[in-house]
Amino acid sequence: MAAPFLQRRIASATAAAAPAPAGAERPHRMPSPEERQARMARHAEALKKKLQLTPAQQPAWETFTAAMRPQGPRPARLDMEGMDRLTTPERIDRMRAVRAQRGAEADRRGEAVKTFYAALNPTQQKVFDDESRRMFGHHHRPGMDGQGPGGKPHPGHGGPRGERAPAPPPPAPAQ
Repeated sequence: MAAPFLQRRIASATAAAAPAPAGAERPHRMPSPEERQARMARHAEALKKKLQLTPAQQPAWETFTAAMRPQGPRPARLDMEGMDRLTTPERIDRMRAVRAQRGAEADRRGEAVKTFYAALNPTQQKVFDDESRRMFGHHHRPGMDGQGPGGKPHPGHGGPRGERAPAPPPPAPAQ
């Protein structure tokens, strides 16, 4: 009787220790700066192709893409360990400074988008609207309200302020 149990345990342990098949899901990690730059270049090239820019619009494109590249070092992140050593007013000031830096960067990019958008004809503006809506929706919308694609909650993720999603209702009593 113990042999089948032991065989199942060995088979289970062996399966768990086996290497993942090729193409298996890798853990999520932050892309390197080089990977981010390459991805941005691919997206820019695809957008340029879809917009079918005229030679007269090329300078506006160059200005736009230059403005969309990160300017200088990446915006500061809050050092949570360092934040623990600060007083509450100091933490508030630090958060405000980081928020102001990020806001200034967002404003700069927003103005670059508006300037480039004004150089496009109505057909190109529609393409730009569709592409930016698609990209913004893909990268930012799901999860911002605690919801994933299709409005379904992300399993184990909190809502907009980090709170846990409500527990599912209990199953209906059997009849």
